[in-house]
Amino acid sequence: MNKAQILNQTILFVKDTLHGAEGGHDWFHIERVWKNAKHIAENEEVDLFIVELGALLHDIADAKFYDGDESIGPKKAGEFLKSIDVNEDIIHHIINIINNISYKNSLESKPENFQSKELEVIQDADRLDAIGAIGIARAFNYGGFKNRELYNPEIKPSINLSKESYKKSKAPTINHFYEKLLLLKDKMNTKTGRELATKRHQFMEQYLTQFYNEWEGEK
Repeated sequence: MNKAQILNQTILFVKDTLHGAEGGHDWFHIERVWKNAKHIAENEEVDLFIVELGALLHDIADAKFYDGDESIGPKKAGEFLKSIDVNEDIIHHIINIINNISYKNSLESKPENFQSKELEVIQDADRLDAIGAIGIARAFNYGGFKNRELYNPEIKPSINLSKESYKKSKAPTINHFYEKLLLLKDKMNTKTGRELATKRHQFMEQYLTQFYNEWEGEK
């Protein structure tokens, strides 16, 4: 099976696996990350095949939908890639990308943390989808999915959350802007990622200003 065939098989697998998934973590999220990853990769020295494969499989089983179990995604991706006879080195790289891409894993520092340029590109693409207009829509969609308040002035955002505290948070959705979304611009790995993130960050700031104005009752 050549690279194009592998990618086509992966697309079919991801679409089937994520059929009926929560709207912020469905096939369309994967597709946007995949497209952004290819765009960012144009200006980086990376293996485009790894970038595409990693982007397509990065959220195949997001731990937040599996009681926090972070082993399911890498296992599911690895089993699929083995089933279509993908090279073992490539499978190992993809599994490492899935294990290290999430924001929550950046909240803990481990000396053995995996690094690669392909991971950096996919991570930027994934983080871009968490901010801007799409990011706002995804945040409130997930907040509704978890039956969280939109905003509660009495519940202040928690700054410098640990990984465990972040995973257990049940705070209103607006708090999520300060606990993650507004922090992502400065965590981008690539020049293209930073440029795109700046525009989306500014949109979120404008949105929050408008949100608070309407919350207080515009005069």
